[in-house]
Amino acid sequence: MQEYPPAIAKPSDGSKPDAKPRARKSRRAFWLKQLHTWHWMSSAICLIGLLLFTITGITLNHAAEIEAEPVTSERAAQLPANLLPAVAPDDAADAKKPLPARVAVWIGKELKVATSGTAEWSADEIYLALPRPGGDGWVSIDRATGAITSEETSRGAIAWLNDLHKGRNSGTAWKWFIDIFAGACLIFALSGLFLLQLHAPKRRSTWPIVGAGLVIPAILAVYFIH
Repeated sequence: MQEYPPAIAKPSDGSKPDAKPRARKSRRAFWLKQLHTWHWMSSAICLIGLLLFTITGITLNHAAEIEAEPVTSERAAQLPANLLPAVAPDDAADAKKPLPARVAVWIGKELKVATSGTAEWSADEIYLALPRPGGDGWVSIDRATGAITSEETSRGAIAWLNDLHKGRNSGTAWKWFIDIFAGACLIFALSGLFLLQLHAPKRRSTWPIVGAGLVIPAILAVYFIH
C-alpha cells in the first residue's frame, strides 16, 4: 500500500504558515534601508561642520593656553561737505538709529567697512559699533566737523573660528546654518540610535557602550564640576 506524507494543516485564516515571519523580515529590511539612507545623508551634510565644531571645541577648551596677539589698525577720513547736513548737530535727544543712507554708502566705500548696523547718536558724535567674528571695530563721526575715525582689531584665525563656533557676531546667515546643521546632527544621532537597536541582538556590547556614554559624563558633571 502506497504511503503519502501527512497533509499540512492550513491556518484557519487562510494565510500561509510563514507569512508573519516574512512580513517582519520585510519591515526590518525596509527600516534598515531607510535608516542607513538617512544616516549616511545626514553624516555627509554634517561632515565638514562636525570637523569645524570638533576642532574649535578643543581650541575653546584651551583658549587660555593659545595666545593670540591682537592687531589693531586705525583709519581716518573726512565726510564731504555735501553730506555734512545729514549728520549736523541738532537738539534731538540721544538715540539709536542707522546712518543716513548716503553717509553709510560713502563711508563703506571709503573705509571698506560694513555700515548697515544701528549707530548711537549723541549731541556731538555718531558712534557705529562693528563687531565681527575674531575681532571688533567701530566708526566715529564728529557731527560738527564731519571728521571720521575708524578702528579695527583682529585676534587671528583661531579666534575667528572660535567665534563661529559660538555664533558670536556672525550674522543671520550663519545663525540659520547652525540651526540646519543642528537638525542634521539630530537626524544623524537618532538614525544611528535606531540602527543600534536593530543590530543590538547580534552585538551584546551595544547597550553597555551606549550606557557608558551616558554614565561617564553624568558622573563627571555631578562629582567633578564645582
